[in-house]
Amino acid sequence: MTDDFTKRPLARSTAAVLPWERKIYRDRHGRGARQAMFGIRMPRYRTKSGMFDGMVVAQMKRLNAAWPQLLANVECAVEDVPPSDPVSWEAKRAFLSQSFPANHGIPARIVLYRRPIEQRALGRTDLQLLIRDELVSCLADLTGKHPEDIDPDWGL
Repeated sequence: MTDDFTKRPLARSTAAVLPWERKIYRDRHGRGARQAMFGIRMPRYRTKSGMFDGMVVAQMKRLNAAWPQLLANVECAVEDVPPSDPVSWEAKRAFLSQSFPANHGIPARIVLYRRPIEQRALGRTDLQLLIRDELVSCLADLTGKHPEDIDPDWGL
């Protein structure tokens, strides 16, 4: 007599599958899933600093489309907060951005300070306008032009 159990191939049950062979498995302590809680395209996936960086890049692209010769030798950076001990000859103590002219082969630089700008903004559109105004005013300082010449909507 032959048993039907021996003729058919062994079926894998979910209990017999090793944890690392499962498609989704829990973390090493067995308390949570090892996958994202939300998709990477969802708005919550981006952090505040990531959204701020994206807004700065968008404004730089917009300005570069209008003035490619102005931004040819300009680097832009984002810092969280300004330095804690500003030098005594600086006129404004609480600043949102700084511009550094080109010097000895180093290109001109614009530094935006994320936290002070976010604290002044009332909403997302206000934040975009503040970033735009700060970038335009720093470019105006670096090039010697009026901010209205670079962006007619500056300060509105």
